[in-house]
Amino acid sequence: MISINNLSVEFSSQLLFDNINYVINPKDKIALVGKNGAGKSTMLKIIAGLQRPSSGSVAVPSGVTIGYLPQQMVLEDTLTVLDEVRKVFAFVDAMHRKLDSLTEEMASRTDYDSDEYHALIEKVSTLSEDVAMAASDNFEADMERTLLGLGFVREDFNRPTSEFSGGWRMRIELAKLLLQRPDVLLLDEPTNHLDIESIQWLESFLTTKAKAVVLVSHDRAFIDNVTNRTIEITCGKIYDYNVNYSKFVELRKERIEQQMRAYRNQQKQIADTEEFIERFRYKATKSVQVQSRIKQLAKIERIEVDEVDTSHLSLRFPPAPRSGDFPLIVEELGKAYGEHQVFDQATFTLRRGEKVAFVGKNGEGKSTLVKCIMGQIPYTGDLRIGHNVKIGYFAQNQAQLLDESLTVFDTIDRVAVGDIRTKIRDILGAFMFGGEASDKKVKVLSGGEKTRLAMIKLLLEPVNLLILDEPTNHLDMKTKDILKQAIKDFDGTVIVVSHDREFLDGLVQKVYEFGGGCVRECLGGIYEFLEKKKLSSLRELEASAPKPAKDVPQLKARPAAAAPEPTAEAGQPRKLSYAEQRERDKVLKRAARKVEEAETAVGLREAELAEIEAKIAAGDVSCDVFTAHAEAVKAVENAMSMWELAQLELDSLKQ
Repeated sequence: MISINNLSVEFSSQLLFDNINYVINPKDKIALVGKNGAGKSTMLKIIAGLQRPSSGSVAVPSGVTIGYLPQQMVLEDTLTVLDEVRKVFAFVDAMHRKLDSLTEEMASRTDYDSDEYHALIEKVSTLSEDVAMAASDNFEADMERTLLGLGFVREDFNRPTSEFSGGWRMRIELAKLLLQRPDVLLLDEPTNHLDIESIQWLESFLTTKAKAVVLVSHDRAFIDNVTNRTIEITCGKIYDYNVNYSKFVELRKERIEQQMRAYRNQQKQIADTEEFIERFRYKATKSVQVQSRIKQLAKIERIEVDEVDTSHLSLRFPPAPRSGDFPLIVEELGKAYGEHQVFDQATFTLRRGEKVAFVGKNGEGKSTLVKCIMGQIPYTGDLRIGHNVKIGYFAQNQAQLLDESLTVFDTIDRVAVGDIRTKIRDILGAFMFGGEASDKKVKVLSGGEKTRLAMIKLLLEPVNLLILDEPTNHLDMKTKDILKQAIKDFDGTVIVVSHDREFLDGLVQKVYEFGGGCVRECLGGIYEFLEKKKLSSLRELEASAPKPAKDVPQLKARPAAAAPEPTAEAGQPRKLSYAEQRERDKVLKRAARKVEEAETAVGLREAELAEIEAKIAAGDVSCDVFTAHAEAVKAVENAMSMWELAQLELDSLKQ
């Protein structure tokens, strides 16, 4: 569909891309990966037509539409949320105006036999079909579903966009982009401003409704669930794998190992040849062999090993001073802004050494509770900080609070005290700010570099209660892994506010969910919490008695004035009439048949998966087999989900 041909980009005499070629196919879901600075965002801008390459081209067929979501954008604040999103469908009004104009022109003409008149009829006919097709789409319902999926509530729809934070306005732009349904979606860090539920909704949308997708993201779980192809940018070249990110990591490791083996073998061959040449260079009897080896050496095509990021972030929190057994005690805590109650009656206790997560939709009070703990805002109820507790706080906007006029060194020099000032260069080096990098101005740093610099400030004095509000935003995967390990090794108490499931997995032992004005405790890790929440949501859905599907007839309710069954005792369910019982039996049979069909589908998907795994066990390790394996695993998971839904429906009908 879109063809990237011989693409090269050069910045300040440094080659970013060197003669790159690949094709984006209609149903590709591509993860664009590489270390910071490799050119991922630049690649998206070039495909979107916002930046020109030094040489080469991007061929986009006529009629193919491209939607692009950058990391940062300038947003307008003049309309309500709904009116701003409705701008996406302005083309429908334009089509109506065009059709009216052509109809008037056709009515005013009398040259019925001319080619121009027949061409006009063709235009009116085509445009009428387009208008009819557009009218069949329910734009209002699409807008509502998309906005709700991205975390808005109906009360937000008529609020001015100016009332929302930058992150929420980015969601509005994302909603507009998704509603356009472009042929190719280019997304640069789309999850940075989304909560866990919105990320899961976006995953579902991209996998089931989007066409081709090219995305850059540091959220490993997100790209694993969405993508089926991974393109790595490294050393100006690309490596294209038809697998998701997790499998790509394994294959990349194998590729580097193969290159290293080939490189070492070639280096030995070169060394042996050079030794032979030096040894017999001046012996007349060996002159022919020497000349042959010299020519052989000149013809060798030198093997290069792909770039391996050897820079290492040495991140370790200082030993935590011992605090009391209960660093934080919260009892019936509440916070309201005017008439809006963010949360109320929050009650929980943190024990020394616990690591917990605050999760929930944006705006439900996670950061608000953190501000209460920090004493930054007033609240109702009781909040007690334990004995000898020293808090280290990393705010969500910590990186933006840095003084951009200072250098990296000066930023740390201004907050360091005592003996630590003699070790500033060593500390900066451990955080990959060694050498000239320490003299960079803060304003030229990337988002990830600013986050690392803000993290250094947090480490300058020992603490025993770490509160980290979205610490992984703008960090690449390697740095996130290092930060995660450092938090695991920290011997104090930790509260993490994050939407990154992969980061929280294996890190926290308890989850506090914020929502509906409440704070609920859930024992276990993040995936246990999500699984419980999914099942809970299904039960709530059934309990709310939604409208039945078209193929499930609704049982007629008894008229309000009808007398109760004479044989039914008070509080006991009445006996169904013969007609109602027959209708109920039909519904139960239909639900049971759905369960059977779902079980059969699970068996088929599992058999397909077993067949592919047998191929892998037999030694078939081609990319196509691993792609088929990833798709088969997803198919099994989807089939299991359909079976669970069918079984839950049947169980609820039997009650």
